Amino acid sequence: MATFVLVPGGWKGAWAYEAVIPLLEAAGHSVHALTLTGLRPQDDIATVATANLDTHADDVLRHLDRAHLTGVTLVGHSYGGMVISAVADRAAGRISRLVHLDAYVPQDGESCWSATNDYFRGVFEAGAASTGYSVQPPGTKDPRRRPHPLAAFVQTIRLTGAAAQIPRREFVYCSGWEDQTPFAPLRARLQADPEWQVHDLPTRHDAMNEAPEAVAALLLGEAATER
Repeated sequence: MATFVLVPGGWKGAWAYEAVIPLLEAAGHSVHALTLTGLRPQDDIATVATANLDTHADDVLRHLDRAHLTGVTLVGHSYGGMVISAVADRAAGRISRLVHLDAYVPQDGESCWSATNDYFRGVFEAGAASTGYSVQPPGTKDPRRRPHPLAAFVQTIRLTGAAAQIPRREFVYCSGWEDQTPFAPLRARLQADPEWQVHDLPTRHDAMNEAPEAVAALLLGEAATER
């Protein structure tokens, strides 16, 4: 039995994985989907304003401790790739597999802001204009999305290289939104790195809802690897 810890992307909570969770559980695995600090409905202004990338990494690390989890498959979608990178650097011995699901794979000193493209920097700027500390979700596709702490998008990550000890590291590239994706250069970089497995999905960014069966199959190890 595998243990999956699922970290959502920007503006989202544990519900982002709601279509995938039952598929993993039906296969007999343990699944922990998290909602990060500042993204919970009960979080007040001060909580949102002070939450940053370190806060979110600490959320995941605390959950690993409280649930006594080891041998974890740690999955991060989009911004969640920043979070799982920070977690992996601090808890590499407890993580057996790292999956960046159309997600950032930062290098030391990068932030979500520096690693993304001009389109999303514009989204962050426009979304933060009203408060200066939180970024309103773009569009109106899901009313459950919440303002995202701005500090989490702009804080730089500090990495020691410890995540290189994790035996299995994977990147999933969603190819169905090439007009906006910030991940094409990242895909090219990781394809050239023999320590990474790179998968392609022909979906837009929200693969978990657009193709939950394909995402679950990939997480369950049933999908072919694309190099």
